[in-house]
Parts: sequence; structure tokens; C-alpha cells
Amino acid sequence: MPPVNDLPNPYMTQAGYFKLPAGRNWGSSSTVDIDIDGESVWIAERCGGNINACVDNPDTNLVMLFDKDGTLVRSFGAGYITWPHGIHVDHDGNVWIADGRDNQGGDNPPAEAYGHQIHKFSPTGVHLMALGQKAGGRNDEYFYTPNDMHVAPNGDIFVAEGHSNTAGTPARILKFNADGEFLMSFGEMGSDDGQFMQPHALAMDSKGRLFVGDRSNNRVQIFDQEGNHLDTWYQFGRPSGIYIDKHDVLYSADSESGSVNPAHGDWLRGIRIGSAITGEVEFFIPDPDPDCRGTCTAEGVVADKHGNIF
Repeated sequence: MPPVNDLPNPYMTQAGYFKLPAGRNWGSSSTVDIDIDGESVWIAERCGGNINACVDNPDTNLVMLFDKDGTLVRSFGAGYITWPHGIHVDHDGNVWIADGRDNQGGDNPPAEAYGHQIHKFSPTGVHLMALGQKAGGRNDEYFYTPNDMHVAPNGDIFVAEGHSNTAGTPARILKFNADGEFLMSFGEMGSDDGQFMQPHALAMDSKGRLFVGDRSNNRVQIFDQEGNHLDTWYQFGRPSGIYIDKHDVLYSADSESGSVNPAHGDWLRGIRIGSAITGEVEFFIPDPDPDCRGTCTAEGVVADKHGNIF
């Protein structure tokens, strides 16, 4: 389909909104979600760097809650997570983090391996659950490079797995009950409907349909909660992050078109905003750095109850 670029942008960009403590700098992050109060913002930040920064700085509290004015309220999570990749706040306010790597580079002994897990924390930082074995696994063992997770209203947990296009990398959605017991999985590497190449982000609409940001296939796929394919949408770009608010507005963050993926270069990077019900895209916020050659600007995306986008 032709690129969806020429749309109005009614939004004003503000940088430097969130305030870190003195002496701490922002690292890379793809993780942002809204607290159940509808205004406060949760962010998991990669310890002032990116790959291995949290392994090298295991005492850093990387999961942070900011109030509506951008002031840090609390932080936690030190020592649990090597590379925060996805975040989700469930209906009870618990905070879920997808750890997309492990600590096995360098001199770290295998006996002390951790990573490739899904972690559940209470809003105050109590560690409540870990899904998957420490340091990960493949096939019947899981996870290997989990990207994101989403908790359905009934408590079922969906996990998107596979952060590479390399043959042999998992590319699937796994489903667990509220107690963390495995129920099923669906999907495999490929480009047909129901297949994935980097299922990078998850969201759910008011109908309970599961939306998958199938990044390297440049599309969003829609499923019911039993894994049955319902639809495929290309109009929201190359989705690194997706979010659906209570009004079924769909926000899709494209951080790679034309940079990491030159073949999709006719599509501009940025955030596309439209309807999760009809699929119509209404607005587009372009990447403020159009000449960027890597993963650029918006990778995670969320909106508060006032419609402000983070």
C-alpha cells in the first residue's frame, strides 16, 4: 500500500519533561506505560546506557515512576533485569517488565546467569513473579529475547518472543494464566498471516482483541485470545511500539523505517494515531530527527487520560 505520511499533526513536542536525580543520565529505553491513575508515567531505563549497562551497574534502580509533572516518585528493580525491553501496567497497577537479554557476556559465570524473563512487580516494587527460566531457553523452554507482554482483563498473560530475524530465532506469542502456568503458543517465523518477524509490541482493544506489532513485517496483526488470526494492517507503519487507550485510539511508533530498514524508506518514521476499531489513521507525528540512521526517537509509545503522548 502507499505510505501513510501526509496527515495532520496537532501535537506539540516537549523534550526534557522527566527529571532524573542529580548525577544520573538517561540511557536507552523502549519502555513506557501509564499508571492506573491515568496520569503518572512508568519508565524502565537501561541504567544510563544500553547493552550490558544494567549488568555492569546492578545496583541501579531502573524501573521508575514519575508523577504528572515529570518528578520522580520512586524507583526499584535493581539486580533483576539486564536489559528492559517491554513494560506493561496491569489492571491492578502491577508493573511487568520484559528482560530481553542476559548477563552472560564477559566473565559472568553460568551459575550466576539471569535474564530473558518476564518480571512482575507490585506498584511499590515488591517482586511478585518471574516467568521463564533464568537466562532463558528455546522451544519448550522459554524465553529467548522476549519483547513485550500484556495482561488481559481476566488475568491471562501474553508474551511476545523473538528479537531477531535470524533463522532459528523464536517468533511467537505465548499465553499463560494468571498464576503463570503455560497455556498455549502460536506463531512462527515468516511473513504469512499468523507468522511473525520480530513480534515487538502488544496491545489489546476494548473488544479483547490482541494487537501484535509485527515489526520486521511492517505491519500490525490482530488475533483473538485463542490465537486465531483476525486481520492484518499495514497502514500504521513499521511498529516498534503500540498502545491502545480506553477509547480504542491506536498509537503506533515507527522507529526504523528508512534507517534500520531502508527498504521501507518511503514511510516516514514517527507516531501514527488512529482507530483500533476501523483502522483509519488520523494523525502523524514525524520523527524530529529525519536524518537519523539507527533506531530513532519513538520506540515505545503511550498516552495518558488527557491524550498527552509519551
